[in-house]
Amino acid sequence: MIFLGAVLARNNETDEFMNTTALQVRGGGSLHGEIRVQRAKNAILAMIAASIVVEDGETILREAPDIEDVERACELLRAVGARVDHDRVGRTLRIDASGVNRGRLPEDVASRFRGSVLFLAPLQIRLGYVELPGSGGCDIGTRKIDFHHRGFARLGAHVQYFEDGRTVIELKNGRFRGTLLYLDLPSHTGTENLMLAAALAEGRTVLENASVEPEVVDFGNFLNAMGAEISGLGTSTLFINGVSRLRGITYTPMPDRLAAGTMMAAATIAGGDVTIHDVVPAHLRIVIAKLEQMGADITTSGNSIRVCRPEGRRLNPINIQTHPYPGFPTDLQPCMAALSCIADGTSYIRERIFDNRYDYVEALLEMGADILISQSDVCIVKGVRELRAARIAADNIRSGATVLLAALAADGESVIDNVYQIDRGYERIDDLLSRLGADVSRIETRPLPQPTW
Repeated sequence: MIFLGAVLARNNETDEFMNTTALQVRGGGSLHGEIRVQRAKNAILAMIAASIVVEDGETILREAPDIEDVERACELLRAVGARVDHDRVGRTLRIDASGVNRGRLPEDVASRFRGSVLFLAPLQIRLGYVELPGSGGCDIGTRKIDFHHRGFARLGAHVQYFEDGRTVIELKNGRFRGTLLYLDLPSHTGTENLMLAAALAEGRTVLENASVEPEVVDFGNFLNAMGAEISGLGTSTLFINGVSRLRGITYTPMPDRLAAGTMMAAATIAGGDVTIHDVVPAHLRIVIAKLEQMGADITTSGNSIRVCRPEGRRLNPINIQTHPYPGFPTDLQPCMAALSCIADGTSYIRERIFDNRYDYVEALLEMGADILISQSDVCIVKGVRELRAARIAADNIRSGATVLLAALAADGESVIDNVYQIDRGYERIDDLLSRLGADVSRIETRPLPQPTW
């Protein structure tokens, strides 16, 4: 099957992480029950990296999600000299960065983990330099990070690019210098990197066109609790007065709105009655509105969201255009495409943030979906009565969640390979769905065949 071979060709995970397990899904059943969601991946990864700047004392992160991206971040911490204790039972990370002494990020870890970019600012602050071999993670477009580098340069760093792909950034004057910064796009990793750099710079920094995503606000609150002086969080302009040091603290990251949104989509595509606890409904207003347009009955109460879709009610088609927060999140766009596959009519989806976010389409076509990508890059999804089971692969975190949702609605038994990609962002999603009545299990599987071309 060409799609599976293409996934293997694009994916840069090592054999240790690929094709040893798969998810087996028998679709057709509805979901019922109550669950709690994990803490936010996109917040805690920045916090883990920022712990490097604490020279004396521990950083303690409570309710840390047990996901592969957190493990890769911990590997990078250990690689640069930090001591990390990850208590999976107690769901706690304890980080002692007093021994950090290496600024070169190992390629075998950094190439599998795009969050390695978050280590650029703290290693410069701590050691005066950082060497990055490249960045991995999800292949969803070009996602250039040169705007991180330009920001560091404006703050006083020297950036060098090498033919072998390495980037070396040196802070030769001891500290960053406060200045005016502007982001061409309100990137959350760019905002987090430059916000941390400015927090320990000499003088005042103004960061324009900053990301206003809740995870960025949570990271800013984390830095302020460590002793930073950042104002304007939640707006597009941040004012940062540099301080000389940050201290170790104990902190609990915010709930993961993307994991919550995925489970809301699961309840909608499979039908049933599911209540999701430990969420912030205000973070999901647009997602709630779109799922209601599709026919889900959604109610919120405090920090809980209840999603119902009665048996026999077909979904309505939808129009979606992604946009930075508070617009519709790009990370949940693929999930909505899965729902659109079984809607009663034609849906139109436009991706405005990443140029390869439609990488799930070939897998959905394999399952019987009717999808066309127009010349204007609009994903046109004509709903079908039902999807069919197939053996497919998770190409990245969100497309992996998408094919899992489709498998919940498909007739028959599907197998989802390369489950490592799903595990990068979702904590034991198979257990979570099983508690709601889904027939999902983790199985050992043989490697997929390599492409022959």
